[in-house]
Amino acid sequence: MSQAFLDQVTHFARGRVAPEAAAWSIGAAPDPALYREAAALGLLGVEVPEEKGGKGFGFATRAAALEVLAGADFGFAMSLVNTHNIALRLCEAGQDAAAARYLPALLSGRMHACTALTERGTGSDFAAIRTTARQVAGGWELEGEKAWIINGRQAGLSIVYAQCAEVGDSSGIAAFLVDLNAPGVTRYAIDSAFAQTSLGTGGFHLSGVKLPLEAMLAAPGTAFKAILQEINVARTYVAAMCDGMMQAALDSAAAYGAERCSFGKPLNAIPRWQTEFEAAQTALMQARTATRQAVEKVTQGADAQLAAAEAKIGSVSCAQTHLPRLLQLMGAEGLRPEHPFTRHIAAAQIAGFTDGATNILKDRVARLTARKET
Repeated sequence: MSQAFLDQVTHFARGRVAPEAAAWSIGAAPDPALYREAAALGLLGVEVPEEKGGKGFGFATRAAALEVLAGADFGFAMSLVNTHNIALRLCEAGQDAAAARYLPALLSGRMHACTALTERGTGSDFAAIRTTARQVAGGWELEGEKAWIINGRQAGLSIVYAQCAEVGDSSGIAAFLVDLNAPGVTRYAIDSAFAQTSLGTGGFHLSGVKLPLEAMLAAPGTAFKAILQEINVARTYVAAMCDGMMQAALDSAAAYGAERCSFGKPLNAIPRWQTEFEAAQTALMQARTATRQAVEKVTQGADAQLAAAEAKIGSVSCAQTHLPRLLQLMGAEGLRPEHPFTRHIAAAQIAGFTDGATNILKDRVARLTARKET
């Protein structure tokens, strides 16, 4: 792990991202120049090989960098890593022509990218996707819609998962590289009561989108397995990001508790205040232990299904439980947008939906644990 790189990321997160994130939580959009600054640090190419223009670090560095960035803003960190993931996939898939065409724009922050799996009505049930890919003369034709996609509102490039066989047949799912500026693609933004501007949440319609044969990145029979492996990686770094949000909230509450007085003494000298604060610290320590175990599994190339699911459940639950309690310790002061509490609370709820909803992941952990014990 490169400590020098992580020190640069920390300086960027605290000095540049956090001050602007206050406005994003109430609907403002990130300045595109900030993405280019992130790119200049290498955040869009953390694991991309150096010979391809990236930093060439390992997964542990990616997870640690995302933890730091999420402490400033979860959505901005997720937007960056989703572009990073497409750049890395182009390098790993042996797509030399596509890499030569798209990597310069992706790594420089001039182009956003996304992975498009989720559809309306199909979230954690990946096999149920209804977007279709039909083989035609000279290539493929895509029809369907993708929704709730990070970077979906502004991405120029996507890896789209589509069904080449019958709906419900996981062995029929393939992955395609799609230029989202192509004819037949219509993008749209998705907003909610939780501001999602830094996430870039959106969707797009695919209507008769023509692709060349070489646009297929993963053939039927391999794509479904590949996405499940990638999701283990994503669950692990989402756990790290939730840990980062908790640490930022603890830091903010600790500083306020030391300076704000009530009934003649600092808040952190009040037993009930300190008890709640220490409970959050302990919960974060436990969550980080599970996250580290998952990071080690991913780094080693070992089976990370169980470790990643447990880490995500633990870190998401920690954030969802203790962020509101830390806000309560802050009182009304914690509602000010310059503090991270309200945007982190919203982000923790969103994290609970991404890459496998918590309730479904708990069932998966139970099955994997039972299998391990037999």
